[in-house]
Amino acid sequence: MSPLAKDAVIKFGSFVVTSQVFHTTPLSYALVNLKPLLPGHVLVSPRRVVPRFHDLSAAEVQDLFLTVQRVSRMVERVFDATSLNIAIQDGVDAGQSVPHVHAHIIPRKREDLADKGGTDAIYGMMNGEEGDLGGQLRERDGKEKEQGQRIRFPAVDADESRKPRSEEVMVQEAEWLADEMAKDEVGGPEV
Repeated sequence: MSPLAKDAVIKFGSFVVTSQVFHTTPLSYALVNLKPLLPGHVLVSPRRVVPRFHDLSAAEVQDLFLTVQRVSRMVERVFDATSLNIAIQDGVDAGQSVPHVHAHIIPRKREDLADKGGTDAIYGMMNGEEGDLGGQLRERDGKEKEQGQRIRFPAVDADESRKPRSEEVMVQEAEWLADEMAKDEVGGPEV
């Protein structure tokens, strides 16, 4: 399914992310990330704003995971990955920075994080400042931190060169990935 019409509004928690969305289903959507941890890092979330995984209906769980499966297949193909990290941070104490269920899909390659400590460095990145989606979105929208939101110290080896992407760059990526999702729907990737 193609991205939503321009007049539709999709929210990720309290943030409008419509222009970042590249795939929708009746109950879920996939969006490009403001500050991806690695190239191709995308998110899949239910349309209904629900803070915790156990709050989802059975239909939402099924749709969410089927969407994660379809999007992950496309992401692995398009970003030439050999593996994926698929993660849900369920609650603030698990590192969730936006109170809206979302699955991270992060394409991986052999030794892609060798300079940051190896394969498992991704978990520290997700839990540190680099993975604070709520903080990044509030910064983008010029909002202050709200009470009860996660507080993390910056990672010791925080990558200062990892800057938020422009709206234009995210829209271009969303349009590209929407086209790639359509290729999978029509008959699979070209050989």
